[in-house]
Amino acid sequence: MTMSVDRRAVLAGLGASASLPLLGSLSRPAAAAGETISYTAWSAAVDQVQSHIHAFEKASGIAVRYENFPGAQFRASLVTKFTSNEPLDLIWMNDAWTPEFAEAGWITPIDDVPQLMAYNADVQKYCTDAMRYKGRQYGLVYYTDHMSFMYNKEMLDKAGFEKPPATWDEVVQQGLKLKQMGLAEYPLMLALTADAWLIEMIGPFVYSFGGTYTDPAGLSTLRDPGNGALAAATWMRDAIHTHKIVSPGAVTTSEIDALKAFASGKSAFAILPSYRIRVLNDPAQAKVAGNIRINLMPAGSGAKAGNHTCGWVRYYGLTPHARATKAREAAVMKLMEWFGGKVDDKYVFQKMLLLDVGVPFCTKSLMQDTDVLAFYDKWAGGEGTILKQSSMAITKDVISPWFGEWNETNNQSWQSVFLNQSTPAAGLAASGDKWNQLKKQFG
Repeated sequence: MTMSVDRRAVLAGLGASASLPLLGSLSRPAAAAGETISYTAWSAAVDQVQSHIHAFEKASGIAVRYENFPGAQFRASLVTKFTSNEPLDLIWMNDAWTPEFAEAGWITPIDDVPQLMAYNADVQKYCTDAMRYKGRQYGLVYYTDHMSFMYNKEMLDKAGFEKPPATWDEVVQQGLKLKQMGLAEYPLMLALTADAWLIEMIGPFVYSFGGTYTDPAGLSTLRDPGNGALAAATWMRDAIHTHKIVSPGAVTTSEIDALKAFASGKSAFAILPSYRIRVLNDPAQAKVAGNIRINLMPAGSGAKAGNHTCGWVRYYGLTPHARATKAREAAVMKLMEWFGGKVDDKYVFQKMLLLDVGVPFCTKSLMQDTDVLAFYDKWAGGEGTILKQSSMAITKDVISPWFGEWNETNNQSWQSVFLNQSTPAAGLAASGDKWNQLKKQFG
């Protein structure tokens, strides 16, 4: 599914607003007195989350137990908690997990709550679609983003390049010159460790080469020699082992490690979530501050190639435990709306996340906020390229009840290619065969 976050779509959303009956009265639900509700997240924006929870507790009188876990292990942490029947209420969700968690009965729909559904009128459609499974909606949006191609303008200027690369072939050409000039040992920084990020790190390559993981019938396309995924895997292997513009250490490099290395000026190019532009251009946090720009994802070769990237949505999900009693349900839904909706008729948390840490949102009307526009002017040189890239983002075509199990094999298969232990065709075939096996098994 191609995301659609173009300017016209944003403007079309102007004037849309959500009703606020859940937060209209923050008096403490009488039956919830003494109960503590839980909020479970991965370790991101921790200060902002804690601050917003404290404000909620003060306004509502409802106590909240906040837990967070490293992002790379978050899904496994949730699965362990659910399988051990640990009571959870509000959880952060990855759009890729929706079918699996819904089928397992770990999350529950919220589309029977008109007050929460009213927010959909001011949310990009692809975001609400990402929270749906079998026609039911399972949450309110936390944030949306996509992988961006970032470059160090100062380094490219020194090498004599007037423009950043527009194709992956040009990435190789510019990368080799940067190596020859001694400006960067490994000009392209990639995070290819086998964690939850990997499929979204690979996605820009697969989609910019015009590739897919599955066909319209849901069967794997990874054995198809004409699939752009094969060209993408071949390019990535060659970038590491033939051209040596990507470090072989990328297979153990996490997203945060790649960010730190790029921020220190070790490479000229990086693929990172667009929200990292805030950190990279902050003099207090990055040596390269002021020199990082975003360009459209380079295009691969092939008939369906283009400047596509991988996009995703994260959201607040509700567990069945949260709806076990009317009092608990009321308290948890207030908390969900406090984060995913409005507070005092303002999108407080969404705006805080963008201004403090650069995390984008799905809310159409917020794109006209003067503080938001000033943010993009200051840190990204305007919102134009980010919005254009967002409109060309593709959501993963592998979201299914068996995604979690399949992705373990998929990560291993791609890593075997990066390590030159398998040919690109063999690596992708192993991943594709596992997909078809699980699809048949799940029916």
